[in-house]
Amino acid sequence: MYEKSVDSREDTPRVNMLDRYRVRQVILWFLDVCSILVAFQLSLKLMLGEQVGVKVWIIPAFIYIVINTVSFILFKCYSTLWRYAGEEEIIYVFLACLLGIVPVYLVYKLVGIEYPYLFYILNGIFVVSLTIGIRIFYRAIRLITENTYSKEDISRVLIIGGGIAGGMVIQELKRNPNLRKSAVAIIDDDKNKLGRRIHNVKIVGTTSDIDDIVQIYQIDEIIFSIANISKMDKKEILDSCKNTNCKIKTIPGIYEIIDGKVDIKKIRDVEIEDLLGREPVRVDLKEISNYITNRVVLITGGGGSIGSELCRQIANFKPKQLIILDNYENNAYSIEQELIRKYRDKLNLKTIIASIREEKRMDSIFDKYRPDVVFHAAAHKHVPLMESSPGEAIKNNIFGTLNVAKLASKYKSKRFVLISTDKAVNPTNIMGATKRAAEMIIQTMDESSSTEFVAVRFGNVLGSNGSVIPLFKRQIEEGGPVTVTHPDIIRYFMTIPEAVGLVIQAGAMAKGGEIFVLDMGEPVRILDLAKNLIKFSGFEVGVDIQIEFSGLRPGEKLYEELLLSEEGLLDTEHEKIFIGRPIDVNREKITECLNLLKEVIDNEDIDKIQVIMRKLVKTYINPEEANKKHR
Repeated sequence: MYEKSVDSREDTPRVNMLDRYRVRQVILWFLDVCSILVAFQLSLKLMLGEQVGVKVWIIPAFIYIVINTVSFILFKCYSTLWRYAGEEEIIYVFLACLLGIVPVYLVYKLVGIEYPYLFYILNGIFVVSLTIGIRIFYRAIRLITENTYSKEDISRVLIIGGGIAGGMVIQELKRNPNLRKSAVAIIDDDKNKLGRRIHNVKIVGTTSDIDDIVQIYQIDEIIFSIANISKMDKKEILDSCKNTNCKIKTIPGIYEIIDGKVDIKKIRDVEIEDLLGREPVRVDLKEISNYITNRVVLITGGGGSIGSELCRQIANFKPKQLIILDNYENNAYSIEQELIRKYRDKLNLKTIIASIREEKRMDSIFDKYRPDVVFHAAAHKHVPLMESSPGEAIKNNIFGTLNVAKLASKYKSKRFVLISTDKAVNPTNIMGATKRAAEMIIQTMDESSSTEFVAVRFGNVLGSNGSVIPLFKRQIEEGGPVTVTHPDIIRYFMTIPEAVGLVIQAGAMAKGGEIFVLDMGEPVRILDLAKNLIKFSGFEVGVDIQIEFSGLRPGEKLYEELLLSEEGLLDTEHEKIFIGRPIDVNREKITECLNLLKEVIDNEDIDKIQVIMRKLVKTYINPEEANKKHR
């Protein structure tokens, strides 16, 4: 009995809400009945010019009420929440009224009630006007009564874009008064629209007027509401918003808007990706499918930020089997479950927990699955941590790569793609030096193997594990300060999907031995990046959120490069992918250095690592030397 009483209490609010909804339906129906009665009186009086007795019109009116009610029910006019009603609901009421006239006319004829055609026209006009008018009045009252917040509580919003998307955003804000946001002005670069209104909000200027409009209208928040726009044009407009202290949000792109509606929940904060101004990557689907479709593809480090995106994109090309290999079970499980949810039984997926360092374990995996294509993304990438644990960087990035590369050659994989980094160029840290060594290893292996070994080199990716962006966001959420290592430090940035798309495309171009270099666009000052994030979060730099300089970390340099001085760029058929001219690598010297590294690592003789690594990677220099050169 106790459980039953608890259940009944839990259901009480739901029952009460249902009862209130039904009461509103009955009230609305009653008002419709009153509208029909008034419409009858008006129509007959206009025709006859005198008051008509109740006995004359009560039966025809009753017939009209019954038929009109059935028509309204069929058009779901009593199922709409009129607080959120729009043009579609008005159209349904209009159609229900008009289409109800036909059966009324037929029934009247059948029972011998004769009215002239003018009656039906007048009565239809009155019924449509009254029923729609009641609903609009009801909605207006609800909005007025619910919008009880004080002006100080409401965020004043400037809408950028006087098109369809901007109109949708204004409607959504009006339909959701609980958001406490009010659109007070619109800007649009189409000067023919100036002075016009969208949902009673005036278009007051163009994007060149943003600073003035923000001041005049006391804007608290800007919502970028242009869905179909190039990345570069969007960047230019957002750049013009940076001088304001407004919080800036943006709607999804045109292809993310479903059924022509802007979901208010999808309006998001402006991200750094919006400020890069980079257009979506163009890939050759046919070229990619030729080496991935119906092939066994192995991705090492498949649970990481790059590896997991490789899994997502490669799954679209219908491989014969996709193998996710990672040493960290949580990440591997996460991407596995994501792919299972998306593809169900359409993807032959295998997830393996293993370390690339273990030769016997990896040999058994290659022997069992015989991968055609290997994407080697597994690596230690955190610069300061690897400076304090150089042996681990060497075990994973050098000997782990050597292990997987040898197995790819042994089991005759068609292609091996190494994910490299710009930190491999003139490295100033052990992580970059080990990645350069990995590049050298696969170049030497390509000379004597049927497997096509290539490397793809690119810079920082936004949103990756260890990226500076999530750190800055957390610091802003905590109220600051935001820590930047050095005021002059610069980095290249690319989105993860963009980088991975280009990696897969580069793999399709491979003939063996190349180091592909991705076009990373213009370098970004980390200080500017931090300032932009603070501004677009609605705060003022130096007032609300402070920026502090923590100093360069161990092994860190002010800038990154994508090419060695000996290398030159060769064009490919893709405008964002280049090939670094191969550098002659001494195979015997590499083998000698690897043997020495193996010995010092096995003996934990860490002091000798730097000497051997500088012998192996001639371009490995101190960060102080690199930074002096840059200045």
